[in-house]
Amino acid sequence: MDKIYLNELEFYGYHGVLSEENRLGQRFRVSLVLELDLSKAGKSDDLNDTVSYAEVYNICKDIVEGRPYRLLEAVADKIATSVLDYHPFIVQTTVKVIKPDPPIPGHYQSVAVEITRSKTR
Repeated sequence: MDKIYLNELEFYGYHGVLSEENRLGQRFRVSLVLELDLSKAGKSDDLNDTVSYAEVYNICKDIVEGRPYRLLEAVADKIATSVLDYHPFIVQTTVKVIKPDPPIPGHYQSVAVEITRSKTR
């Protein structure tokens, strides 16, 4: 299966368990891997034979900057199901939601959740 990568899209959202996270918000990064057959697009050089990166970006933006969720797992699942619903060519997607500045003590680069979802046939 061929893959399209969208790496570390950055948004500002209000997701989290703590009330401060819901009130103040924070940065989130989203990375996606879209799995689909790109052979037709490779031959035709036509956007209609593939997936618009801009449309996938907008799906992520609407979710991350929209309704607050308590868990990163819920944000990732909503993105994955929405992307799979968006385009019939996409058969599987892996979504990683990164929280670079979680309100937990310690030294770390970030925390993240990664999920993979497939279309059921």
